[in-house]
Amino acid sequence: MSKSFYSKVTVLSGIGFLMIFLLSACAELGPATLKGERNNYNIAVQRTNDEQLLLNLVRLKYRDTPLFLEVSSVASQFTLKTDASVNAELPDTGLNIFKFGGGATYQERPTVTYSPLQGDKFIKRVLSPVPIETLSLLYHSGWSIERILQLCLQRMDSLKNAPGASGPTPKKAPQFEKFARVIKSFRTLQTRGVLEVALGARHGVPRLVLQISPRARDWTEVQELSSYLGTPPGQTQYFLSKQKADDPGHIQVVTRSLLGIMFYLSQSVEAPESHIKSGKVTTTRLESGEKFDWSLVTGNLLRIRSQSNAPSTASVAIYYRDHWFYVEDSDLNSKSTFSLLAQIFALQAGDIKDVSPMLTLPIGG
Repeated sequence: MSKSFYSKVTVLSGIGFLMIFLLSACAELGPATLKGERNNYNIAVQRTNDEQLLLNLVRLKYRDTPLFLEVSSVASQFTLKTDASVNAELPDTGLNIFKFGGGATYQERPTVTYSPLQGDKFIKRVLSPVPIETLSLLYHSGWSIERILQLCLQRMDSLKNAPGASGPTPKKAPQFEKFARVIKSFRTLQTRGVLEVALGARHGVPRLVLQISPRARDWTEVQELSSYLGTPPGQTQYFLSKQKADDPGHIQVVTRSLLGIMFYLSQSVEAPESHIKSGKVTTTRLESGEKFDWSLVTGNLLRIRSQSNAPSTASVAIYYRDHWFYVEDSDLNSKSTFSLLAQIFALQAGDIKDVSPMLTLPIGG
C-alpha cells in the first residue's frame, strides 16, 4: 500500500484518539463539577446567611432598619469547549511527520436570585410572640432549657427578664436577676437528669410541662424554684402557659417575638467607644447614673465584639459603620446562641413565600 494511505490511516487514528479523549473529559465534567461546586455553594450560602443575621443585630443596636434578603435559587451553567488539530510535515524523503493537538476548557456562569422578605405576612410573623409549641420543639432538639427560656421569655409571672430589651436599647437598667436564677436552677436539674419537658394543653391552650423527679424534691435548686415562683415547698411540676390560671405550679409567661429576640441579643453588641461618646447608640444607666453593663444580662448567651481592623479569628464578621463586628471563633457559647437564633428565625419566618420583585444577578463572565 502507498505511504499516503498509511498517512491517512494515521491521521484518522490520531483524530479518533483525540475525540475519545475529549468526549471522556466531557463525560467526567458533570460529576467532577458537582463534587467540587456543591460544597462551595453550600458554604457560601451558609456564611452569607450568618453574616446577614449578624448585620441585622448590629443594625438594631444602632436603631437602623433591618432587612433580610433570601437566596431563592442558585443556578449555574457550565459550558465545555473542545478543539482538535492535526499538522503534517511532508519531507521529500523519510516518513511523514504528524503533529496532533487538542484541548478542552469550560466556563461557569452562576446566577443567584434574591428575594426580600417583607410584606404583611412576614411582618406579622416577625412581630408575633413565639408559640409555646416552639419552646417544646427546641428543647427536644437538644437545646438547653436555660438558653431557650432566656431567649424566648420576657416574663414568668412577676419575674422579669429585661422586657424593655425586646425593643430599642432602654435608657434604664432592666430587672433580670431573679429570672436568671430560676432558669439557672432549671438548667441544673436538666444537666443532672431529673427534669423532663413535655408539651401539654389545658382547655385547648398549649402549655409547657416541666416535671422534676420526686427524688430531687429536697434539692437546693427545687427549693429555690419554690421560693422565687411562690409555689409550695418541694413543688415538682410546673406548667408554663400564656393563659392565667390558679393551678398549683402554673406559671403565666410572656414570650418574645422574633424581632424582640433579635433586639434582646443586639444588646450584646459592643459598640466602639467613639460611637458611644458621639451618641450613635443608647447608653443604659443605673439609678445612680452609672453605666449599666449589658454583659450581665446577655454575657452567657452572646458577645459581639468590634474593632477597627479586620479580625483574624472570627467565626462570622461584617463591616459596618467603619468598624468590624464579629463573633470570636473560639467563643462556643456565642456560636451556640447564634445557631439557635438562626433556627428560631427559620421556624418563625421560614414558610413565608414572598411575592415582591426578585433580584437576579448573573455572576459569571
